Amino acid sequence: MRRRRGPTAWWRRGRPAILRAVVVLLGVYGLVTVPGVSVARAAGPGGYAFSPGARTVAGATGTADAEILEAGRTYRSSLPRNGKLYYRLRLTATGTAYVPVTAVPPAHATVAATDGIRVSVRDSAGVPCSYASAHFGAGLSPRPVTALVQRETGKALCRGAGTYYLLVERVDAEGPGGTAPARRWDLEIAPVTEPGPERAGPTTAPRTWDSATPEPLAGEARDRSGGAGFAAAVPVGQGVWHTTLVPGETLFYKVPLDWGRRLHASAELSGSPGHGYVGGALDLALHNPVRGSVDDASLGYTGARKSVALAPVPPVEYANRYAVPTGVTSVRFAGDYYLVLHLSEQMTGLYGGGPFDVTLRVRVDGRAHAGPDYAGEPVPEDVFTVTAQDREQALAGSPGSPGGGGDPAMRLLAAGGIGLGTALLLVLGGWTLAGRRTQTRVSAQKPTA
Repeated sequence: MRRRRGPTAWWRRGRPAILRAVVVLLGVYGLVTVPGVSVARAAGPGGYAFSPGARTVAGATGTADAEILEAGRTYRSSLPRNGKLYYRLRLTATGTAYVPVTAVPPAHATVAATDGIRVSVRDSAGVPCSYASAHFGAGLSPRPVTALVQRETGKALCRGAGTYYLLVERVDAEGPGGTAPARRWDLEIAPVTEPGPERAGPTTAPRTWDSATPEPLAGEARDRSGGAGFAAAVPVGQGVWHTTLVPGETLFYKVPLDWGRRLHASAELSGSPGHGYVGGALDLALHNPVRGSVDDASLGYTGARKSVALAPVPPVEYANRYAVPTGVTSVRFAGDYYLVLHLSEQMTGLYGGGPFDVTLRVRVDGRAHAGPDYAGEPVPEDVFTVTAQDREQALAGSPGSPGGGGDPAMRLLAAGGIGLGTALLLVLGGWTLAGRRTQTRVSAQKPTA
């Protein structure tokens, strides 16, 4: 005879799936935290918001087993202490390949100023095409650091199509025999390809541009909380913006720049009660649309209000790539330029856990003009594009971001999400109570020995 399932059995069997579905829905609407749901500042102090949908790959210890990385996709990996990992690239003979690697150490990890990563691209014979490195610096604070390597056409080496390899090496001051815990660092890798120009143009960098430091913008600051990673960067335009940071926290902003436009930025850390000196207390960095470093500046802190400014950079021009200084050659295409703020963990010991007020001043000037016609499409195709919507969001705030009006449809969705989330919580609570009552009734009907 077939045994009949009671309501209690149904509840026990179905509850895990129901709970998972409800939690995912609530996470989408921001009522609970769900891994992989990326929102501004969701990662918290010391955390990093990886690109949603990033594919996890394991780096290989040699080239034979290296997994392939495709342009236009974002990848997650991890790097052990003193590790050397290989990844495979397939490149064409035309166009330039850019491979940014962001290393994310665990929060509160002990790091030295020279700790970081070293990255290189090599051809199938092991000949290096380019090197880059990134270090944590004087702040002695674990934070996301990014190194960019590239394979450029027209160079003497690495010119042809075929298989290339990305080599990522971890640099630790402790060395192989160190006593610190051997904790892995997470990696985010986001390859990009840029086709060559349809028509040949000047092959020398612009010789003159105004390199004077402009006056800082004045005016009342508007609140704008940053994102916790490149993919979660919050748009800002010209203006004065206010946020708060706690020690160990990193915030990302993005500024859309057309061809012919240029960016200048400074950051001011408010005063705080306390005594002592913190080197590299606040770090302000600028990265280009392929996450390559443009400039980086930091300030020492003694408790008094203090500001730090990036060095002047030229207007965005294709021909800047033929310059030598990094601050010029890296400003070579239009798109989103990233401003990254980090407050050192060392602040806690002398000035407490904060939060600390930070004012970000952004100036955008120059005359916009059309860019070069590419002989093909970049990958991803919108990486070097600035739209009218990008400009609008930079000034008004991205949909749903603090300090911005946002899109009415997104505001309606958010309001509906809150209502739906509340309803789901009420239904779930009632459902749980009903299940418990049913279980109590069934237990009461069971015969006792």
